Amino acid sequence: MQSCHRTLLWDLDAAGGSAFLYGLEPQETRLAEEVFARERPATRLIQPTAFERLDVLPADESIRALDAQLVKIGKRKRLAKLTEELSADYPRIILDCPPVMNELSAQVVRAADLVIVPLPPSPLSSRAFDLVVREIAGNTKRHPPILPVLSMLDMRRALHKQAHETNPNWPAIPYASVVEQCAVQRQPVGVLAPQSTAAQAFGRLWAAIEKKLGQRC
Repeated sequence: MQSCHRTLLWDLDAAGGSAFLYGLEPQETRLAEEVFARERPATRLIQPTAFERLDVLPADESIRALDAQLVKIGKRKRLAKLTEELSADYPRIILDCPPVMNELSAQVVRAADLVIVPLPPSPLSSRAFDLVVREIAGNTKRHPPILPVLSMLDMRRALHKQAHETNPNWPAIPYASVVEQCAVQRQPVGVLAPQSTAAQAFGRLWAAIEKKLGQRC
């Protein structure tokens, strides 16, 4: 399940969950927005993790003002330009942003080769996915492929089972205590419980991601 590529996880959520989950302590500064203003190189904020080939560009409180900043500077492809520069060192860059549609998320779509959309396992999941597709298409001329993922799937529940049967080709991440423990232990599930069903599911998700990316080559 581990990527064979050097990977950068860029946290664009003000909550800063990505850095926390990988054992990094929050920064007591407001530097993240300076990357977008070109006042500070992104490379100076990148932190290594304890896990091979994985680094994190963490968020901080300044991310909360980033949407307004992007509108102010008027650079609709600023994030795309920054990721292009970072791709010289990182063949895989994962952009983690809040599940809202705004200027930041529109910039993510413009920069992305693939958009991964976690969805609740319910009969409404297909409808929700269609809404996301329309929203993305309405915010950018460039429409990258979208990979829907059923999250917290519990096959003991009838509605969850129905959602999975309706969308059998969507990757699915099970509801599992070991996934919850990742936040407690601050380790990825592939390290915490590599033989678990959840770890195998994440492995299949990563394979689906690589397959999608390969289709764009």
